[in-house]
Amino acid sequence: MVKPPAEGETLREIAARHGRAYNTLRNQWSRHPDWPDPLPEKRGRSYVYDPAAVDRVIAQHFAREAAKLEPRRLYTAREIEALTGVTAATIRADVTRGRWPAPDDTAQRAHRWYGETVTTALTARRGYRRSAEG
Repeated sequence: MVKPPAEGETLREIAARHGRAYNTLRNQWSRHPDWPDPLPEKRGRSYVYDPAAVDRVIAQHFAREAAKLEPRRLYTAREIEALTGVTAATIRADVTRGRWPAPDDTAQRAHRWYGETVTTALTARRGYRRSAEG
């Protein structure tokens, strides 16, 4: 008698469902101390994980809450830091490296970005962050 496939999801299926790269799950997320242990059965050579347990860990440690930014309001780097958690120093460094958009307003001493620009830039950033404990 042939055993039915194991219930649950492989890392590739989890990556596809969450819109992330397989290597991100394999090399970063699944190595987090709170990542659930695999289920006892495998699917072929792949470990299988409980989707509910995986979703809890992802929501707790990897999912970014969307910042509440007004699209047409201008924000300084320090205001962006307070609202999103991305430090002002990181924003300035990323601007010089081309990983963050140029400021929308440079008329004053502090450069400012529209909320819409910040939201777009944040969606392109990587999602992995360390938890406060680790």
